[in-house]
Amino acid sequence: MPSLAGPAEKFIDPLAVSSSYPINGVRYLFRVVPGADEESVMKLPERMRYIDTAGAGEPEVLRVATGPVPQPKPDEVLIRVMAAGVNRPDVMQRKGMYPPPPNASPVIGLEVAGEVAAIGREVAGINVGDRVCALTNGGGYAEYCVAPAPQCLPWPAGYDALKSAALPENYFTVWANLFMMGRLTRGESLLVHGGTSGIGVTAIQLAREIGGTVYATAGSREKCDACVRLGATAAISYRDEDFAQRIRELTKGQGVDVVLDIVGAPYTLRNLECLRMDGRLVQVAVMHGAKVDAFDLSLVMRKRLTIVGSTMRPRTTAEKGQIAKALREKVWPVLDAGRCAPVIHQVFPLAEAAAAHRLMETSAHIGKIMLKVAD
Repeated sequence: MPSLAGPAEKFIDPLAVSSSYPINGVRYLFRVVPGADEESVMKLPERMRYIDTAGAGEPEVLRVATGPVPQPKPDEVLIRVMAAGVNRPDVMQRKGMYPPPPNASPVIGLEVAGEVAAIGREVAGINVGDRVCALTNGGGYAEYCVAPAPQCLPWPAGYDALKSAALPENYFTVWANLFMMGRLTRGESLLVHGGTSGIGVTAIQLAREIGGTVYATAGSREKCDACVRLGATAAISYRDEDFAQRIRELTKGQGVDVVLDIVGAPYTLRNLECLRMDGRLVQVAVMHGAKVDAFDLSLVMRKRLTIVGSTMRPRTTAEKGQIAKALREKVWPVLDAGRCAPVIHQVFPLAEAAAAHRLMETSAHIGKIMLKVAD
């Protein structure tokens, strides 16, 4: 390998200045500090730890394995992962209900934060050594992960890896669905189901940030109190109250402008009842079913309602890149200022991914469940 430094330089100190060297169209990370010999040069490892899935099943199918470090495509970056988020789609993939799209990594994990270790030859605006968080197409439960460059964002000011890794999946999803498709604007009202989920926490805070009035549902009084602390005007315990009736009372019979739902079929008809004239139902998950019985379309017509919904993973890189650009312009300054931060419920080591999934499936958490991968 050609020398990367003169005789007065030394390599591979974790606090050193990053440098890079092109190999087969990919720029690989090296570190350079003054004062030692060339023998301490280290390139990326050939193998890494990751979480393998031994067939579809319960959390116990998740196990630590070793495999080759992925190589970025021309438009991708390779990230040395420090932290990864755990999300409902991860659980669905583990169960065999949410297969990865074609050409995506089969390894579970849709969001990471860490340090850029290598860059594809078409990547611009991101440098080796940059600290980024990324919405991945898969592969996040690993020591190294590739992500399309347009889906990467810098760590907000004052954020560490765990807080940064808690951002992409929820903030991309909420921005795209609630604000781009659902068109929530200042002065409007919102009902958020699952107010203490990662999606719910994000939606409550961002809706309040733009000047909206937020109502939320949650499964316990403790969770309802958390929703109010996050910015909801009122929170409804769905185990104890009929949320549609309570929304009528809270809005003096007017209803809300937007409903953001993750539950699905059991809530659909009541969601439509909660909407005011020209209201919008935004569907981002169907946790309890997708098929609605006795669906009367005349209610949609009478109230001029709009029903929209989407999933994030099948979107193209260009589409996700547009969402990332909007987040960088509209939301990142808010995060830099210390507002609308993610709420982290519990952190597990990478090797304990199964325990993280068990917690996710209890729905006992408030906010994000995270995996710590490296320092």
